[in-house]
Amino acid sequence: MTGGSSAGGRDSSAGPVPLPMPKFAAAARTALADTGLRRDLRADAAALRRRREAAAGELGDWQELREAGRAIRDETLLNLDAYLERLEKSVTEAGGAVHWAADAAEAARLVTGLVRATGQGEVVTAAVPAAREIGLHDALAEAGVTVHPTDLAELVARLGGGRRPAARPAPPAFHRDRARLRELLARLPDAPPDLPDDPAALAAAARDHLRRRLLSARVAVCGADFMVADTGTLVLLESEGNGRAAVTVPDTLICVAGIDAVVPTWSDLEVLLQLLPRSATGDRMSPAVSTWTGVTPGDGPRELHLVLLDNGRTAVLADEAGRAALRCVRCSACAHVCPVYERTGDEPYGPRGGGPIGAVVTPLVEGVESAAHASLPYASTLCGACADVCPVKIDIPGLLVHLRGAVVESRRRRPVPTPELVMMRSAAWTMGEQGRYEAALRSGARWARLLSRGGRIRRLPGLLGKWTEARDLPAPPAGGFRGWWRARPRSGGAR
Repeated sequence: MTGGSSAGGRDSSAGPVPLPMPKFAAAARTALADTGLRRDLRADAAALRRRREAAAGELGDWQELREAGRAIRDETLLNLDAYLERLEKSVTEAGGAVHWAADAAEAARLVTGLVRATGQGEVVTAAVPAAREIGLHDALAEAGVTVHPTDLAELVARLGGGRRPAARPAPPAFHRDRARLRELLARLPDAPPDLPDDPAALAAAARDHLRRRLLSARVAVCGADFMVADTGTLVLLESEGNGRAAVTVPDTLICVAGIDAVVPTWSDLEVLLQLLPRSATGDRMSPAVSTWTGVTPGDGPRELHLVLLDNGRTAVLADEAGRAALRCVRCSACAHVCPVYERTGDEPYGPRGGGPIGAVVTPLVEGVESAAHASLPYASTLCGACADVCPVKIDIPGLLVHLRGAVVESRRRRPVPTPELVMMRSAAWTMGEQGRYEAALRSGARWARLLSRGGRIRRLPGLLGKWTEARDLPAPPAGGFRGWWRARPRSGGAR
């Protein structure tokens, strides 16, 4: 076992300190203003929902399978330390090396050091879900290592000058139309000059470019969807086949995976391999499922390094209420049914992933002290659709409510109360006595009528203005219900 000590902060050699994340509402404005993106996200989510429903409906025991997946994940998490030790022993006995990373900075340093040790200045990456979480590409670039992504969606995002998409088993070229794809792929140095927007031609251009990169690669970095503790086998699910090439062609393979990706046995893996593809893309099985165990002389990489990433996962494990979030198998089914995600995409949620599960995991790991992390549990309508489709039965709405409570409690401890807390305390005081409540109703109704135009209130003052940014309010009537009730004529039989 190898690995460095946990880093308490960034040192001067780690590059500039990144700007803090904005609140979810502020981060989502760009996506909300992009009508094309919203249209494509909506169409893609609808297609994935239909595929998932059809794939799950083929199995008569789908609910029993979900319950089995939940039980496997819970049992694994409750005994995670033992399974990780078994995994380390199995990987080492098979010829691999295991490195432990306490946080994102340590993981990035480990990977960078392993790449430098090979003497190579280039590396290919394939299906690395943790890449954004640990800032892998930036760390390699700062170390002078050229990174060549081989995931099609990531390649397209880079060509477009945007941030890399969160890694998950979604269809490649997520929310991109053919004309835009043609424009981006034409920027490849080896793209044909007359590249049409025909899907087959676009796929061929991307395939030719990526194949050249993979065949010349000497070092590759990949992820793992699952790790079998009994045998030390690493498992990668993908739709393109680039991951399979990345784990077989290079001389050195570096795999980065979260400690929560471990499964005890192949029998447990069999259950999860039925759940994940159906929930992610509506497939009975992922088009490419690669499994590899250690190092085999004359076949595949000569060196295998497994970097096991904690980065707050053990803290979540210690939270009895939040622990269920670690059951996640990264299928993104919750995102495909979320009305908020359907309008914003991944970006506003931060580097740990988007959708409802991202709104849970980030504040669980990072805490709710910062405004950005505290805003994530509120990026939900609590409609419950995410819990209905989760293949391992994570009660995501319950976790979001739990985190909202944590946000409120954290604000109570502040020496200066927040404006929202002041408003809630004022409302509680007002509603605590009938006379105060009725006086507030009369006064509020008068002011509201003064603010109205044509029977509608289009702008409320102060913090209340957030409500009317997206909707109008009807002006209150001149007399309220209580006044009407007192003034109504009473018949002899009325009580």
